[in-house]
Amino acid sequence: MNRAKRLYILLGVLALACLVTFAVSRHEEAKEEIRNSDTLVLEIPYTSVTALAWEYDSQSLSFHKDESWLYDADEAFPVDEEKMQELLEPFAAFGASFIIESVEDYSQYGLDDPICTIDLSTEDTTYQILLGDYSAMDSERYVSIGDGNVYLVQNDPLDQFDAVLSDLIDQDDIPQLNQAEEILFSGASDLQIAYHEEGGNSYREDDVYFLQQDGDSLPLDSGRVKNYLQTISNLDLSDYITYQATEEELQACGLDTPELTIAVTYNVEDEETESVNSETFTLHISRDPEEAAAAAEAVEETAATDTDTTAEAESEEEITAYARVGTSDILYRISGDEYTALLAASYDDFRHPEVLPADFADITQLDISLDGESYSILSAADTDSDERIFSYREQEVEIADLQAALEALSANSFTAETPQEKEEIGLVLYLDTGNEEEARITIDLYRYDGNNCLAVVDGTAVSLVTRSLVVDLIEAVNAIVLN
Repeated sequence: MNRAKRLYILLGVLALACLVTFAVSRHEEAKEEIRNSDTLVLEIPYTSVTALAWEYDSQSLSFHKDESWLYDADEAFPVDEEKMQELLEPFAAFGASFIIESVEDYSQYGLDDPICTIDLSTEDTTYQILLGDYSAMDSERYVSIGDGNVYLVQNDPLDQFDAVLSDLIDQDDIPQLNQAEEILFSGASDLQIAYHEEGGNSYREDDVYFLQQDGDSLPLDSGRVKNYLQTISNLDLSDYITYQATEEELQACGLDTPELTIAVTYNVEDEETESVNSETFTLHISRDPEEAAAAAEAVEETAATDTDTTAEAESEEEITAYARVGTSDILYRISGDEYTALLAASYDDFRHPEVLPADFADITQLDISLDGESYSILSAADTDSDERIFSYREQEVEIADLQAALEALSANSFTAETPQEKEEIGLVLYLDTGNEEEARITIDLYRYDGNNCLAVVDGTAVSLVTRSLVVDLIEAVNAIVLN
């Protein structure tokens, strides 16, 4: 066969191959047609669904509805109705952006082995919805609903159906506690805190929470109380350990006799009747009993020899803690940080750390005793502003450094110790309370050790204060009286 003839034969084979390829492609185009769509492919109202089941990531869950939703494997499981509605909500108006019709090869869309299979039923119809591959190019999911087509959908059902059983429990609700009328603590702490909108036995206008103790009403730091209430509101109750607590389980968690019980009474406004109702939220917390006993023993063994080591061990130890809302049958595991924050519920945790128990703006006079000398700094209202003008020996003085030093005095720790050392500086502060009767506060700062001074307010020891802050106060006074 000569060279020209071979060339003609090869050209013929190539032409035949092109014709076959063209015919096949035309045949495939005829089989699968892709078109844009904004059509609703499913419209299944939530209220019409009677059963729902799905398989995803080696997990199978199924539920049915009998007035309320029930978990097939255990009808005692408390199902969250709102979360079930969230699962089914996409199918109430399920639209597709692209429709691929007359599909024969589902594998190219990941639908021969779907990532998730969803079965839902109404009284009349059963639907099976398959979720296939995710199209990164279109940022959409391939879905089959059993009608021979494949759909690309923007609202990916897998966003909801990657839920596990614990996501569907009807966990106890925690109110948003922006304000409390009363907080009662029992167990590790035994306190009663009351809210008084008009204030009370305090020189600060912002003081609205007061500790009720032995007939006294002691002002508390409102910010600290509000932060504690926020800790309760933000408590994570997603990690349940049982939803049918037995006596044995309560004992195992230490919740048969809780370490701390917190009862918060708060007001709720009824929007329909425009009335305000009082409700109480109760929370019990405990540490794992065996772990708590071991930790207490370890602290006891090391406390007598090395305080620093004890404190370090306490800060680094792992904590297993549990919580229960009221008489709920659900028990939750909470984090060590949450447990520690909730257990910080003593008077010292809520009281003001500042030594000055008033606003500096209300001070009309400061009588100061320092190094055996006495000084008086007076103030008068400035007629041109809301500020006060301070003077010493009838000369106007700059008070900013003295004010900053006095306001900076803050507790390192609280104590009721009696002063044993020499007084460093003493102050008598006269306040304008807006009433005819003038108020007076005494603050005495005593030497304690090389690092701290002891603060005594109105004759009662209050706290230890960093010595350098007291030195700053002394220097600020000297800058005025020795100038």
